[in-house]
Amino acid sequence: MKFDTKPMEQRAEKAVASFENTISTVRASQANAGVLANVNFEYYGSPTPINTMADIRVADARTLTITPYDSTTLKAMEKAILMSDIGITPMNDGKVIRLSFPQLTEERRKEIKKQVQKYSEDAKVAIRNIRRDANEDAKKQKKDGLLTEDDLKNAEKSIQDVTDRYTKKIDEIYAKKEKEIMEI
Repeated sequence: MKFDTKPMEQRAEKAVASFENTISTVRASQANAGVLANVNFEYYGSPTPINTMADIRVADARTLTITPYDSTTLKAMEKAILMSDIGITPMNDGKVIRLSFPQLTEERRKEIKKQVQKYSEDAKVAIRNIRRDANEDAKKQKKDGLLTEDDLKNAEKSIQDVTDRYTKKIDEIYAKKEKEIMEI
């Protein structure tokens, strides 16, 4: 019998997707609507993501415009952006909120790079935990007589191959984000 790595791959895909989602909210020096992904405002008593209630556009390389679908929510959105940790002060002209992304200092770029590197390491730890669980599952199947010794060796090799593939994916995503952060 062959060991099935599909469940492991599905978990690894989720870990990679989570990593991508996390770093998309990290702002580089360019305007990026992803920084608003985790910013919620009060709308009829419940927290609502800004990106579901407004048209968010990149006006130029350093400016985002946020046009609420409901103009009465403008002040609440502005307040939520101010309260968030994105570090940009919104400018409200009564119809549209503008976010101007300042040029990052070299020191700030390095801090952001370290932060993204930590997220990358966390994602790799998640992949290694998935590998550990899959190896334990394979050993359990061997103990239960479902796998032979050779099957176990092949399973361990397959598990390591999947681990390497997803770790490489995380490294590629990190390298792309690092380049984006360090560009002027």
